[in-house]
Amino acid sequence: MKDKTKNPKEPLEAVQEEATSTQAEAEFTERDIEAELQELKDQNLRLYAEFENFRRRNARERLELMSVAGEKVIKSVLPVLDDFERALKTLAEGSERLGLELIQSKLVNSLKSEGLKQMDSTLGQAFDVERMEAITNIPAPSEDLVGCVVDELEKGYLLGDKIIRYAKVVVGQGN
Repeated sequence: MKDKTKNPKEPLEAVQEEATSTQAEAEFTERDIEAELQELKDQNLRLYAEFENFRRRNARERLELMSVAGEKVIKSVLPVLDDFERALKTLAEGSERLGLELIQSKLVNSLKSEGLKQMDSTLGQAFDVERMEAITNIPAPSEDLVGCVVDELEKGYLLGDKIIRYAKVVVGQGN
């Protein structure tokens, strides 16, 4: 019978191979863990950025909603302001006129505090479709008023930088 003795080098090689494979697995899992950690960090960063964008957009929309709500109220008050101006044009000097001027002044100041600004007078200016609404055309009283505003029927108003009512004007046209 043959002597079945094992080669003393075989167990050593097996242990070394096993250690090498275990070390490779440990490095592999460490790389996997680092990659997964980096992926989770990136995902967290994206979620944070997305949340910040949502928060900013939500705040901006809330401000726009409040300004639109205020815009509706201010638009509904503008005809009253126009009526004050028409009434003041017809009233002679006296206590009634003074009282009406005080009420108009309070109304104008209240609207200004909400951001309302009256547009500059358009009389004599060239017609601008971005700021004016032409109600009608009439023959120009002079040659230099052709294509220009001859009369302003209603003043234009801005709320902040946004036009909420265009100036209603009469434009002079050539013969």
